[in-house]
Formats: sequence, C-alpha cells, structure tokens
Amino acid sequence: MGTISKTNSREPLIILTGPTAVGKTNLSIQLAKAVGGEIISADSMQIYKKMNIGTAKITPEEMDGIPHYLVDEMDPSEEFNVVEFKRRALKAMEQIRRRGRIPIIVGGTGFYIQALLYDIDFSSHDEEEGYRKELRRLLSEKGSRYLHGMLEEVDPEYAASVHSNNAKRVIRALEFYHETGEKLSEHNRQQRERISPYNFACFVLEMNREDLYKRINERVDRMMGEGLEEEVRSLWQAGYGRDLVSMQGIGYKEFFDYFEKKASLEETVDQIKKDTRHFAKRQLTWFRREREIVWISKGNFSDEKQVLDEMLKILKTKGIYSG
Repeated sequence: MGTISKTNSREPLIILTGPTAVGKTNLSIQLAKAVGGEIISADSMQIYKKMNIGTAKITPEEMDGIPHYLVDEMDPSEEFNVVEFKRRALKAMEQIRRRGRIPIIVGGTGFYIQALLYDIDFSSHDEEEGYRKELRRLLSEKGSRYLHGMLEEVDPEYAASVHSNNAKRVIRALEFYHETGEKLSEHNRQQRERISPYNFACFVLEMNREDLYKRINERVDRMMGEGLEEEVRSLWQAGYGRDLVSMQGIGYKEFFDYFEKKASLEETVDQIKKDTRHFAKRQLTWFRREREIVWISKGNFSDEKQVLDEMLKILKTKGIYSG
C-alpha cells in the first residue's frame, strides 16, 4: 500500500471517471489498494437500494475489502440530487481522511464531480418548492418533451446538452433560471473557472467509440440475462412509479411502456442500448469541456496494470501520492 503525500497544503483527492461501461470499477479497486484509498461513488443511481442490476452496482465481492460510500444508502422513493450528493460526499471524505486514507471519487456523473471538485453551491431554496411542484405536474400531464421545450426557450445551450428524457436535470435547469434569472449553461461556464480547494488528479478513462458501444450492448444483454426485467417489474409492482427520480434512470424508465403493453420486450431492450450509448456520448462531451483533466486512453496500454502504473506516476508528479 502506498502513502499519501503532504507536499501540498491542500488535501489530496483522486477522481476516476469516464463514460458508462468503460471499465472504471475494477481499475478503481486496484487504484485504491495501491494508494491506500477508499471510494466514494459519484453515480446518481447506485445510491439506491433494490436497484442492483440496472445500475451495474458494484458487489461486495468486487469491492474486495475496499470501503465504499454512497452505494446502497437510499430508498428509491427518495430524491437524490447534486446537493445531497455533495453533502454526503463531504461527510465521507472527512471520515476517510480521519483514518489517514485518501478519498477516491469514482463514477460517471460529471455534474456531481464538478460540484464537489470546485465547491459549487447548488443549494435549493425552500420557497421555490411550489415551482418545482408545478414543473412535476407539467411533466406528469404533458411529458418530458414539453419540459425540454420550455428549457430550449430559456437556455438552448444547456437544453442541447441534456436528453429530453432526463427530467431531473431539465427541471433543475428550469428551477435555476426561475430562481436566478441566469442560464445554467452560463453559470456552469463561470464555475469551471473556479479554483479547486483540493490537490487533485481527475482521470477520465476512455476507449475507442466502436469498442465502447459494443461493450454497452453486451452489458445490457448481460443485465437481461441476470434478471433486469424482473428487478424493474418488482419495483413497479411495489409502487415505485415512473415519476420518481430513481425510476428515470436508464435501464428502468424504458420498461414502463413495456409493462403498460405499449412496447415489446425487444423494443425495450433496444431502447435501453440506444439510450445508454447516447448517455455515454453526452458524458464524453461533458468531460471534454472540463479543465485539468487527465485522459487515459485504454487503447494506448496493453493491460490494466500499465494503466494503473501510468496513473500512479501522474499522482506522484502531482504530489498526491509518494509511492
């Protein structure tokens, strides 16, 4: 196990991110073992209990003794958002550091990572609860495309970066505009210029687009074989409806039309694959806009050990890890 370097007065922080299905999980375990780290999930869906297959949730066996935070902590009926993520992540980071370990943020939700890394405040205002309820009513009555159209009118740039089905982010952007009169796209641009309070390295794992899409399609097929349909059906039958934030995740939202006999199972599986591929593309677009990113292209290495060695070399250069 390595040691934490304290050559920088700022607290060390490691981030391992990248598109869905690129292979972050196993690499993150090897990284944590090498540097003496513990892992905080930056995934908007793995926080939920009862949702294991569709979220590709890491198993206790895969954790291999490395403590994980923000995994399996909330009921699907609860709302998880960037404010709650940041609150829980900061608490976890404090616990990790008290033990002399280094926090490693692992996951593909770039919006969450940015908020934590640059200490951005996205706190909601209680007095705006009425507007949020109105947006949810419109979502229920007129659908996600209608809300997305509202966003296109006030912030076309942000609307172009988020899928119309991602009602959670669309509602947040509309709320932000309503509360501040400022476009969330412009706000994000300004926040990217902030200085991080951490001595950090942010690794983005990537691979050839064609290979990534093949991995995504194969993973969806594997999820179906593991019982994804049964997992979502049990949630649906337990009363977890499509209006919940948790049920808007890819691999869950697509099943509701199937359950309501509006789509076949084959169409549903194809839609999950398509939505996941589009999600991966949007993730990569997000990461390319970020500053101070270290791109790790898997095609440049013969195996995962070489990838890990390259990351450790960079961490030493940055004074985060001394070896």
